[in-house]
Amino acid sequence: MKSKLARFGGAAMAATLLVLTACNASDNKSATAPSAKNWTEFRDNFLKGYFPLNPNFAVYQGKHEFDGQLPDWSPEGLEKQAAYLEKAIADAKAFDGEMSPAEKFERDYLVHVAQGQLFFLRDTDFAQKNPAFYTGALDPNVYIARPYADATTRMKAFIAYAEKVPAAAAQIKANLKLPLPATFVKYGTAGFGGFADYYKGDAKAAFAEVKDAALQKQFDEAAAKAGAAMTDLAKYVGSQPGTPDGYALGAAKFSKMILTNEGVDTPLDELERIGQADLKRNQDALKAACATYAAGMTIADCMKKMNSDKPADGPVAEARRQLPTLRAFLIEKDIVTIPGTEQAQVEESPPYNRQNSAYIDIPGPYEKGLPSVYYISPPDPAWDKATQDAFIPGKKDLMFTSVHEVWPGHFLNFLHSNRAESIFGKLFVGYAFAEGWAHYAEEMMWDAGLGEGDPETHIGQLSNALLRDCRYLSAIGLHTKGMTVADSEKLFKEQCYQDEGNARQQAARGTYDPAYLNYTMGKLMIRKLREDWTAKNGGAGDKTKWKAFHDEFLSYGGPPIPMVRAAMMKEDAPKAVF
Repeated sequence: MKSKLARFGGAAMAATLLVLTACNASDNKSATAPSAKNWTEFRDNFLKGYFPLNPNFAVYQGKHEFDGQLPDWSPEGLEKQAAYLEKAIADAKAFDGEMSPAEKFERDYLVHVAQGQLFFLRDTDFAQKNPAFYTGALDPNVYIARPYADATTRMKAFIAYAEKVPAAAAQIKANLKLPLPATFVKYGTAGFGGFADYYKGDAKAAFAEVKDAALQKQFDEAAAKAGAAMTDLAKYVGSQPGTPDGYALGAAKFSKMILTNEGVDTPLDELERIGQADLKRNQDALKAACATYAAGMTIADCMKKMNSDKPADGPVAEARRQLPTLRAFLIEKDIVTIPGTEQAQVEESPPYNRQNSAYIDIPGPYEKGLPSVYYISPPDPAWDKATQDAFIPGKKDLMFTSVHEVWPGHFLNFLHSNRAESIFGKLFVGYAFAEGWAHYAEEMMWDAGLGEGDPETHIGQLSNALLRDCRYLSAIGLHTKGMTVADSEKLFKEQCYQDEGNARQQAARGTYDPAYLNYTMGKLMIRKLREDWTAKNGGAGDKTKWKAFHDEFLSYGGPPIPMVRAAMMKEDAPKAVF
């Protein structure tokens, strides 16, 4: 999901990296000095220095005084961001004022956020290699699709943004060292080129109602220059053939990534074993469901049968029908509290952001009364017709995508996080927390009775579970075990029964989003915590305790799940996270 990812500092990698980049800001050497009188002052000083260094992140949270600003991607700007995070970590650890338990939790939350972001700046070469480092911060969708102000005000903000794009593109071009891995070339040319098309197309159309001729002329001039800069950048990325390798983090860095970002220190071999076990569990469940739903068919043909039941009027229209039903189910089963009355809209995703089949853009905590938008992507027009047709999900597959993105997945998560007591809970919702919760929600909804035992519905849920199992194993394989992109694509097709287009797309994503194991990793940690918490609070497997568990879990906002576990289980340190 997009705004979620923008907010947790961490598609997914594009948004993971959205808050990692720096802008031209005044000297920040004393922003988090340990001389703050109390923790609240320290925390507020941290954010006061953080927002100017990450204006794109600030805008997505609803701080529109930063409208139109773009990061400084020069080496000096990136170093300034890293130094700020290093100082924040040291100062937070050294803070010795009186603190309540909630403030100590927030301090640890701050340290984890900073350490996770610092990893991508200090321990990877993403700024020099990975186009996903930049695409999230370049995204102008907030000005186009989010009605936080009148069209004229937002148009002026977009113009200010577009006027800064050529300089940003020049910095990106200077940073990226060719040749890039082949999957990065495809991602970068599609992403940067898609921005160029978006400026002239959807962005222009969005402000057609503004009748100020001078402003329209200014828009056209700024958009033309920005588009030319993005087109040039896309051509540069594609000017040399991509390499078949060069994307792997390596075992040591991969382990450090999940430790610094998610607080998980499980050895890689054990992590891989855990993922293989979940894959087998879901494969066995799929075989059992297919034996009823498609007796005599192969598993692959069973999956094709489920996905052949496609909505006649398209997935966007079908998802719009699904959302009220899912919300009513949550209320009927009393599974989790639904705070507020907000609803999510459903739209087709814009051309520059179709690397995922679906995602949701959720306004940040500083916005008031604005809609969230659940985006669904059409197939790549470059694919052959059979691949395009297969890419469109079946109704039951799409049902669990809607669960994941909206009810009770990301959208509900953020209804809670926007009401968290901690400002960090509102702003920084972590990758494994957010995606783990949304993926956990799919299986939980089936277990709670969604579909009333219908095998086709179960196959739709399992299709999504298997997709995430193969992400989990591909992330470990691609980055630590010498797995090739072709190996990953084969895994998605043969072990997780994904169609050709999805398998191709997902294998490529694993190279530039090494943390996409977080869907399954987060799900497994949440499921284990639920089992242990319910056992401690009324009996193992007691579904009547689920609502209390869900409400308490979501109340923390989105820190690393082991932190939540330690708090909910009243442990000095998290134990048995899986």
